[in-house]
Amino acid sequence: MEKSRHIGGRPPHEPTETSRRFVEALAGIAISQAEICAVLGIDRKTLRRHYRRELDRGSAMVEAKLVGHLLRLAGGNDGVALKAVMFSLRCRFGWSEFAPRPENRGDGSPVLTRKQAATDAGPFARSSQTR
Repeated sequence: MEKSRHIGGRPPHEPTETSRRFVEALAGIAISQAEICAVLGIDRKTLRRHYRRELDRGSAMVEAKLVGHLLRLAGGNDGVALKAVMFSLRCRFGWSEFAPRPENRGDGSPVLTRKQAATDAGPFARSSQTR
């Protein structure tokens, strides 16, 4: 008599092509993994084990759509555009208005402070009285 690896509990999950497309579509519209699990009736570990590629691809689709909208907004010339540019610089490039500036750049050249940059900028400097 042949013994089965499966001892009890739920039967093992077998992904189908339809379920793979379904998971990718749900992940592509930013549905959480917990909600996808509830729809499929499986555990989170099972979802990640069997559908990792679909989850990653769906997540990449959401990110691409958001970046596209952000770039469209940033292309404007109003306050929304400025906020979109600042948001993207903070998120994608690590910029922060609160982080301390590095002492020097990677090539060894010093980074100027705001005060130094204002005095070195000449006629293009923004004076403290115009603020």
